[in-house]
Amino acid sequence: MTETILILGGTREGAELAARLVMSRPEARVVTSLAGRTKEPAPLSGEVRIGGFGGAAGLADWMKNNTVTALIDATHPYAETISANAVAGAETAGVPLLRIARPAWPPEAGDRWIEVRDLEAAVDAVPGRSVSFLALGSQHVGAFSVRPDCHFIVRMVDPPESPLPFDAEIVLGRPGADATSEEALFRAYDIDCIVCRNSGGDAGYAKIAAARNLGLPVIMIARPPSSSAGHATVDDLLAALG
Repeated sequence: MTETILILGGTREGAELAARLVMSRPEARVVTSLAGRTKEPAPLSGEVRIGGFGGAAGLADWMKNNTVTALIDATHPYAETISANAVAGAETAGVPLLRIARPAWPPEAGDRWIEVRDLEAAVDAVPGRSVSFLALGSQHVGAFSVRPDCHFIVRMVDPPESPLPFDAEIVLGRPGADATSEEALFRAYDIDCIVCRNSGGDAGYAKIAAARNLGLPVIMIARPPSSSAGHATVDDLLAALG
């Protein structure tokens, strides 16, 4: 029977995993599922599926219909709903589930982190009259509309379909590759506070280093408890997959 591996992706680790599985298991069918929030995602190895499954039951049905032999959760550490659906869907379909648990960033000397429990607490923690940089997914920034005393800079990969409902400027693009480029952005917009989640990994760390270098406070939203369960690296997961 042909091996069929379904990757719930959208992260750098998910893309690396797909590429390595395609190389190491040429007879296998490797499918990466993306939520579809990015209009032009980067090319991926293997097959790509765009859009949701319709919850845990829909995911289970898709896996049964496609004879999936392994499900891998390589989603963002804060993708709680998708990860919960992966657990329930895998159990219903009787498919083994593995997960990549990207390690969180530890605070370093010079960091000025204000650690908060959730998005609502982050909204309250933003200093009054600040110019704050929101390094969050586009689906989360609307929560800051209750802070008309502040001005926000929002970075997005794609422009929003409608204007943001609060005082904000949009910077189109992906996270800067290094601290120097992020520092230049923060200076250009006179940013005095960063709001972000502890995503871990290399891709988004430049803003953390830039904030440290500039002495800027970072409002850091805590991870959900479930994000720590799984394999720390792609190598660990591949070894577990066998």
